[in-house]
Amino acid sequence: MVYTITLNPALDYVMKVGTLRYDDINRSQSENLYYGGKGINVSVILTRLGIGNKALGFTAGFSGQKLEAMLRADGIDCDFIRLGRGFTRINVKIKADTELDINAQGPDISEEEISGLLQKLDGIGEGDYLVLAGSIPKTLPSDVYERILERLSGRGIRFVVDATGDLLMKVLKYRPFLIKPNHHELGDLFGVKTTTEEEIEHYARLLQQKGAGNVLVSRSKDGALLLDETGRVHKIGVVKGKLVNSVGSGDSMVAGFVAGYIGSRDYSHALRLGSACGNATAFSEALAERKLIDELFDRLMVE
Repeated sequence: MVYTITLNPALDYVMKVGTLRYDDINRSQSENLYYGGKGINVSVILTRLGIGNKALGFTAGFSGQKLEAMLRADGIDCDFIRLGRGFTRINVKIKADTELDINAQGPDISEEEISGLLQKLDGIGEGDYLVLAGSIPKTLPSDVYERILERLSGRGIRFVVDATGDLLMKVLKYRPFLIKPNHHELGDLFGVKTTTEEEIEHYARLLQQKGAGNVLVSRSKDGALLLDETGRVHKIGVVKGKLVNSVGSGDSMVAGFVAGYIGSRDYSHALRLGSACGNATAFSEALAERKLIDELFDRLMVE
């Protein structure tokens, strides 16, 4: 079983506008409402790939109720802790001749409610996967990821961490099964710029020395590089196509990799499926559907 945690989920209200004006009223051409949050994105793709999973985290207010209803309507199994006050955030995304994103802060979360999440996680056991994805909202203590991994360490759980900066570096001591920085984030961890495959491999190995198992580095138009836990390097390109939406591509790659590994126990296969999921989401208005994932999987090859 795979469990995902989204500490600060959101509803994304997306409006398309012809030309954005700052000195007059703007009128939208269309509006759509989507659920969002990196862990939720992972759960959606896992569900579409037929992998059993449960989305965990916090929701609040009428917007939280709407988010949970939308997830369940799409067949996503979720078990969120309902907060006693505030609202699940609603982010506003304006797509025009330029793009404007306004992300809300989210509700306050008490120490008691954090404890409730930790107690819920005690039900995870050997052979399960736990995906921690995204930044920590300002309403939570900065060590919450460390507290989660410390509590669950030693139980045979495979941890997957998609985070940046100190948030990632501080959990390496718990030996996560998979981490997924992009090549910019990888360089930022060491105060350098990584431009070549050799540089990416070098710094990925440094992360392994600090405790990471598998290091998956996404490289945008240059594909991805995986340094697996045996020390072997796998590389894959991308499928050429029109970029429609980059939001959720990295989360889709994480989901595809986990699903691919669960189904095959083969790292090359996992990388191929992860890349197919990431590419498929990039070519879609929202998160990728299974049909396109399967089509792109057939067109990708691992080196």
